[in-house]
Amino acid sequence: MTRISVNVDGTTYQDDVEPRLLLAHYLRDRLGLTGTPIGCDTSNCGACTVDLDGATVKSCSVLAVQADGCAVTTIQGLAQDGEWTALQRAFHEQHGLQCGYCTPGMIMAARDLLRENPHPGPDEVRQALEGNLCRCTGYQNIVRAVLAASGQRDTSGHQVGEEVPA
Repeated sequence: MTRISVNVDGTTYQDDVEPRLLLAHYLRDRLGLTGTPIGCDTSNCGACTVDLDGATVKSCSVLAVQADGCAVTTIQGLAQDGEWTALQRAFHEQHGLQCGYCTPGMIMAARDLLRENPHPGPDEVRQALEGNLCRCTGYQNIVRAVLAASGQRDTSGHQVGEEVPA
């Protein structure tokens, strides 16, 4: 067992974990954060995308011990006080989901894009999301949702994708 300390969605956890435990399984099984789905366990689908110290990663390809000393943001850590972010609202309003399985990963990847490029074009959105698979929507409404969210502000007044101090 290896002792880790990880800040997840603003809360610091200290746990003993097996060195082979994947971050996705740590989040879901140990912390109960089931908003991060596991679609493939092989880093192919992107459903398990989370933010690790400011960069998006597929949590099924990162060991929990690699997150030691890091900050992790999951889909469950985005909404503040029950208020959706502008990006989450845009996915809802633009019907950017059907079954919803890919949605957490899509939103996390889109959040990363909007942090880097607040006003992307459709091709830039498609390129940023190409590592995230959706089997239901054909991507049109997902791209439309990201474009709708670009430039919007959250109810807190923060730019979409902007890190909000805890």
